[in-house]
Amino acid sequence: MEQDGRRRLFLKYIGAGTAVVGSALSGVRANQEVESVGEKPHYGMVFDQNKCVGCTECEVMCKKVNSVPQGQARLYVQNKTNPETPMEKRYTRVSCQQCEDAPCVSVCPTKACHKDEQTGIVTMNPEDCIACKYCIVACPYDVRFINHETKAAENCNFCLGTKLAKNEEPACVQACKYKALVFGDLNDKDSYINQILGVKDSVRMKPFFGTKPSLRYIPVVKVGV
Repeated sequence: MEQDGRRRLFLKYIGAGTAVVGSALSGVRANQEVESVGEKPHYGMVFDQNKCVGCTECEVMCKKVNSVPQGQARLYVQNKTNPETPMEKRYTRVSCQQCEDAPCVSVCPTKACHKDEQTGIVTMNPEDCIACKYCIVACPYDVRFINHETKAAENCNFCLGTKLAKNEEPACVQACKYKALVFGDLNDKDSYINQILGVKDSVRMKPFFGTKPSLRYIPVVKVGV
């Protein structure tokens, strides 16, 4: 009965949802300046499949910086290489999409899952989480999990409480030697992330869910095509 209730809640939400390099980081301190003129930041990230080599350094650094338990991950790199063309390597980032219309936030009964007031980043307050898993069921991207140690739900929050708190870029961005990741304020028209999006085609994962992901993907461009 409990599972049926969760399923109905999830389907109800999805029905509503479908209807409706200079420093790329301006920093948390800069957020306050943006707010002073009436516009809060909208942080996003770009993953460039043309640059990712599948080294997984981003995964390693993320786990270290954010104290993610062994066997769990806030993000991971998935090998999407076509078996018929094994020499044409293709990888993709799997992590929280930082949706503007986040299902996880809407279904959380305790508001443990919420958008940070200053940055707008979807994050968690572990102390308020009751591990009901509603947010996990509601997430269309299957990227949330219950932390084995804190017993609370968790997601990639762009290192809000670690790197961003120190006015630094997320750990994964710092770790990427190939510049496959770009992070910045999408509300800042002069930011590097907007410069990238202005000249390269990008896509969102599962846009038909209507969640408006803040993570963009630059797909592989085949030479000569």
